[in-house]
Amino acid sequence: MRTIGHFINGKAVEGTSGRFGDIYNPSTGEVQAKVAFATKAEMRHAVEVAKKAFVEWRAVNPQRRARVMFAFKALVEKHMDELAHMLSSEHGKVLADSRGDVQRGLEVIEFACGIPHLQKGEYTEGAGPSIDIYSMRQPLGVVAGITPFNFPAMIPMWMFGVAIACGNTFICKPSEKDPSVPMRLAELMMEAGAPAGVLQVVNGDKEAVDAILDDHDIQAVSFVGSSAIAQYVYARGTANGKRVQAMGGAKNHAIIMPDADLDQVTNELIGAGYGSAGERCMAISVAVPVGKKTADALVARLKPRVESLKVGVATDPDADYGPMVTAQHRDKVKAYIDQGVKEGARLVVDGRGFKLQGYENGYYLGGSLFDHVTPEMGTYQDEIFGPVLQIARAEDFDSALALPTNHQYGNGVAIFTRDGDAAREFASRVQVGMVGINVPIPVPLAYHTFGGWKRSAFGDVNQHGPEGVRFWTRVKTVTARWPKGGVRENASFVIPTMK
Repeated sequence: MRTIGHFINGKAVEGTSGRFGDIYNPSTGEVQAKVAFATKAEMRHAVEVAKKAFVEWRAVNPQRRARVMFAFKALVEKHMDELAHMLSSEHGKVLADSRGDVQRGLEVIEFACGIPHLQKGEYTEGAGPSIDIYSMRQPLGVVAGITPFNFPAMIPMWMFGVAIACGNTFICKPSEKDPSVPMRLAELMMEAGAPAGVLQVVNGDKEAVDAILDDHDIQAVSFVGSSAIAQYVYARGTANGKRVQAMGGAKNHAIIMPDADLDQVTNELIGAGYGSAGERCMAISVAVPVGKKTADALVARLKPRVESLKVGVATDPDADYGPMVTAQHRDKVKAYIDQGVKEGARLVVDGRGFKLQGYENGYYLGGSLFDHVTPEMGTYQDEIFGPVLQIARAEDFDSALALPTNHQYGNGVAIFTRDGDAAREFASRVQVGMVGINVPIPVPLAYHTFGGWKRSAFGDVNQHGPEGVRFWTRVKTVTARWPKGGVRENASFVIPTMK
């Protein structure tokens, strides 16, 4: 059976801990590989290698670092199909979705290709008598990313693309459920011309995570995962003096106003709610129709569409979505559906009994649809992270606005309306980090920034875009004076001013 180790100092190496995790094929339920879990000593070795590589890499000028990014982008595009099949075999998402996973990561690599401009500082000539002031953005050193199972290509590239372009060296600790794509990306980064040690992949579980958070040479950590773990990573990392951005869970609402085009809304909700089996932090999981007439009409449209969703193996080009990542996660989502029924929500479509003929051991779950969900229900308060859409009816605009505003999560939200004034007011007042107006999944493009509010994000700086450059660098400001001649004999004991 294939065994996956680590990628350290420019090459794949075997793990030495003797501890391994199983990697499943979600479409069949079979164990297809084992992944080594790193020890603290193995992580420390990777840090030492990255620390040594940083000395060389930080001295490479931004234009040459950008050329490595251009070459890496071309290589990833060349190997797109290989990466997509690799991703689908371990995660379970359909191939078209896997290609989208890779492509959205590449968009951040494209952004990072502009690092010669993005990393420029500021300059003021003549700030005082013969005084000039300038600033520079310098890399932090060895940095790390802890990435989730649901986007094993996109999120690593979101992190290491900007970090490496800025001159840092990067250690990626991917999800132990699907580590093959990050390993392959590290190989391609070396092929693109990055020196050994610039990008390394260390696989593992909590022991590896804690080793990252505790290592004194790792300057910054980026994390994406559940809110409970995000809070843990933020607290432990910052307690150890690190810069930390930790993105957590979500409960994304879609507000449907009475004037919305319900046919468009239905299409958008089907894709945003059930795509990738709902395993997206930006999935729409709660639809909020305003008014009984709107709600009844929406449910009538959604019910047959959910019932007709095609669930299939990851390689089926006609499948709407594939299996869930593990049996444990599938069973967890089933338990949430059980809970919703007990709490009194109306289960309009029940996907719990779905079986795919010939693949009965795969981790499949049909689409489920709930109506009459209320804010006090546990299934509304929690992130289900599966192919389950909940309808929470609202009487008017203000009560609809209150639902995402008052929720513990604040990642993304959308409003569907033809009324520009209502959309503008909603975007201004809602307490959520990313807002879509007639856009169901408001993930900003790479040259903007990604990040939620409340328990969806811990830390003050978001991912990619200009915020990403700020996170992976620190500012140094220089005040310089070049006297015209002579030596000043009298010392000044007053703080310098520009009077």
